[in-house]
Amino acid sequence: MLQLKDLSFRRGPNLLLEGATLTVYPGQKAGLVGANGCGKSSLFALLLGDLHADAGEVAIPVGWEIAHVAQHTPDTDRAAIEFVLDGDRELRQIQAELAEADAAGDGLRHGELLGRFESIGGYDAESRAARLLHGLGFAPGDERRAVNSYSGGWRMRLALARTLMCRSDLLLLDEPTNHLDLDAVIWLEGWLKSYPGTLVLISHDRDFLDAVATHILHLEHQHLTLYAGNYSGFERQRAERLAQQQSAFVRQQREIAHMHSFVERFRAKASKARQAQSRLKALERMELIAPAHVDSPFRFGFESAENLPHPLLRLDEAAAGYGERPILSGVRLSLDPGDRIGLLGRNGAGKSTLIKVLAGDLSLLSGRCERAQDLRVGYFAQHQLDQLHRDDTPLGHLRRVDPGATEQTLRSYLGGFGFAGDRALDPVAPLSGGEKARLVLALLIRQRPNLLLLDEPTNHLDLEMRHALSEALQGFDGALVLVSHDRHLLRVTSDTLLLVDGGGVRPFDGDLDDYPAWLAASERESRQTNEGDTARESGDRRQQRRQAAESRKALQPLRNREKQLEQRMETLTARRAALEEALAAPDLYEPDGKTRLLALLAEQRQVGADLTATEDAWIEVSEAIEQFQSDV
Repeated sequence: MLQLKDLSFRRGPNLLLEGATLTVYPGQKAGLVGANGCGKSSLFALLLGDLHADAGEVAIPVGWEIAHVAQHTPDTDRAAIEFVLDGDRELRQIQAELAEADAAGDGLRHGELLGRFESIGGYDAESRAARLLHGLGFAPGDERRAVNSYSGGWRMRLALARTLMCRSDLLLLDEPTNHLDLDAVIWLEGWLKSYPGTLVLISHDRDFLDAVATHILHLEHQHLTLYAGNYSGFERQRAERLAQQQSAFVRQQREIAHMHSFVERFRAKASKARQAQSRLKALERMELIAPAHVDSPFRFGFESAENLPHPLLRLDEAAAGYGERPILSGVRLSLDPGDRIGLLGRNGAGKSTLIKVLAGDLSLLSGRCERAQDLRVGYFAQHQLDQLHRDDTPLGHLRRVDPGATEQTLRSYLGGFGFAGDRALDPVAPLSGGEKARLVLALLIRQRPNLLLLDEPTNHLDLEMRHALSEALQGFDGALVLVSHDRHLLRVTSDTLLLVDGGGVRPFDGDLDDYPAWLAASERESRQTNEGDTARESGDRRQQRRQAAESRKALQPLRNREKQLEQRMETLTARRAALEEALAAPDLYEPDGKTRLLALLAEQRQVGADLTATEDAWIEVSEAIEQFQSDV
């Protein structure tokens, strides 16, 4: 069992955990939740032995195999499947010993090792690794590609597959659904539910936590509390505890009334369509969980749009793609105020392409796109985080959007997005990915759009911000089109589901709970088609190799930049670790150490800002590579 005994630790001068005592038993699956920056990742580092406690201890059974996802994937030309197989350390050790026994001509030793090899499933290991890769979205044949031929997002999937390959006793996963599409999230959820070991999982995806977690570890105000049940159960227990505080109870009643108004408004207009009924149930559930979020730091909403023309936008026989190759064709779509559309479909099917067409960022290859004269588009995508002005402040960004508002009005507005007080005056450069995403959303909402296009808006957002966003979207009176792997957000915001598949866009026959069955059926059909096409495809391999060579040549500058940024991140990460170790020295906090302490703290802030900027640049380059690969 995993035990914490009166555990306390700090990072530099900041106390993150104090006096934690709890036990996680074998086979339990604990979701670790808490606000961004509260110390969740630091607790993982402590469990891995990368940090040391200031008091108390962590007790992990001797001999337990611990698996976690490495922060960086090495730049190697080894085949992806070989990289994943490395995750099973015992397998690799036995294979090495078999080679030694062969070289020494030791038949007896060779026979013993073969027995061990069979007992750990060595003969099925490659098949197991291929299934992991396929589940995480890799196409057949991709397992033989070199690791360094993949973009940053796909290398993260490789690192996750390698971690799952380990036959571990304790599995530590920190935001494993980031950079996964909905298909891969659904697969990972099923895999983790059947995982026999002990799991500690950091996630901001409530549906994922509900499906996987048997317990919730809540880190708040330097205290760690273990709750039995999944995330929804934790919310109910926390709401009951908060209700014992009179001030919180009053706020809870306001939140319940606020959500109740949305539920009743939607109930009056909800059709009998399965997804509309699914959304109604999700809203009713939100009404029940509202009391658990009364102490959230995030409070914001959409003001009414100035104009709501009908229709806002219409596509007629539209075809879109990159170069001359269409990804989508024959698309007919009309968007009116009040429409709530969630897009489903496999990675690379064209969901983001459709969003870009609607946003006006991608021209049609053919067909028509008619836009209302008063159309105002609010478009959120991950690349916009990198378009923020690094040296400017949140207040400065907002002032450009709304120059006529008073400073107090703008600062009050920013406070609802977590930029209260002097945080509104801090430069953007050192902000985390989640903070930048909150700022982009704040700027977007302030522009009062009547068409809202959200492409994976919850990446980097914690649970409280996701809840605030899902609640705010209930009051939006324009049209919404959403791409997200966060099923909870899809449930509470989407009345209509459209499936992007096979180059077309069509209504999805069912609700979100039917989508996994569609995926499974589609997968079976795809396998049958692939088997039938094998002979024909063999004649196209020369052409494919030529195209692959051309793609590699075009990608080389991006690859070189990605490698430079990875080396820079490794250097900065090492320096940050050295600074944290130096800051742990007790003599620094004596009067004579003040000068050196201030110097180290200043360098720590600078290194942190440089690391954040480098990570952001790496994500931008990785996404550019990934977009290029999905488009060819």
